Amino acid sequence: MTIAELPAGAAAAADASLRWHPAGPYDLLQTLGTLRRGHGDPSIRVAAEGLWMAFTTAGGPASLCLTVTGPAAAPCIEARAWGAGAARAVEAVPRLLGRDDDWTAFDEPAFHATLPRMVAEARRRNLALRLPATGRMIDSLVPTVLEQKVTVIEARRAYRYLMYRFGTPAPGAGTVAPANLLVQPTPEQWLRIPSWEWHKAGVGPQRAATIMRALRSAAALERLAALPAAEAAAKLQVIPGIGVWTAAEVVQRTHGCPDSIAVGDYHLAAYVGAALTGRRTDDAGMLRLLAPWAGHRQRVVRMIGLSGFRKPVFGPRMTIQDHRRH
Repeated sequence: MTIAELPAGAAAAADASLRWHPAGPYDLLQTLGTLRRGHGDPSIRVAAEGLWMAFTTAGGPASLCLTVTGPAAAPCIEARAWGAGAARAVEAVPRLLGRDDDWTAFDEPAFHATLPRMVAEARRRNLALRLPATGRMIDSLVPTVLEQKVTVIEARRAYRYLMYRFGTPAPGAGTVAPANLLVQPTPEQWLRIPSWEWHKAGVGPQRAATIMRALRSAAALERLAALPAAEAAAKLQVIPGIGVWTAAEVVQRTHGCPDSIAVGDYHLAAYVGAALTGRRTDDAGMLRLLAPWAGHRQRVVRMIGLSGFRKPVFGPRMTIQDHRRH
């Protein structure tokens, strides 16, 4: 995000505010982009004054505005929040923005010497990237389950439909916050969605049932945020319908996990194989290729993505399904 000046008096108008100094270069959009489910995600909006997020905390719903201020060499993130959950929201900001994401070992010269040139070069150009950690399990789990075994287009369409139908206006929406900023339904609200609305959203019975099963244990799920990422991922997989892919996608966002790999992804193994060897591979092959960088495998994959590499088209694209016709 472009370095911007905070509007005069804006911090005083917020219910809670915080300043965080990342102690180095920082790219807000690049860091938080992985949390956004497409440009139409109603819970995350980019506006002239900053990046807006809306979510529920233990204290209630909150609207959070994040603005980068100061010189590019030493930026400051201004966080302002409104709503009953404002204090909890700003309290979580440093972790959300990647305070605990430590690239020291990855950036050691000896480690860099083991990396493919494209990965090392991508890291050199993207020192402002951090891996975010939301600590919000349900907010990450529901849209991730919606992405199981369907195209990104289908999943994002379903998420937008359900958000606009059952999400709630963010605190201050239309006044201090963007008018179209929405808070994701609470577990109780998700559980009350009738079956025909899932059908209208294009969500098949299996994915809807997985979400319902998970949310019946919502309180226990949220407690997983306090566990190490690997342990949280393992416990997620106890729930029928949640496998390695879903668990990895969740903890990448909730814990800022630098190592979790989405095994079972429709494209990832072939992409990593093509980038590192020039040949497509399967999940087992991808894990073998990434094994030398255990502990940093997700960092390596992110750098491959940021390198600009595009894999050749090996076969047909996944067919978009429409469950609403059945």
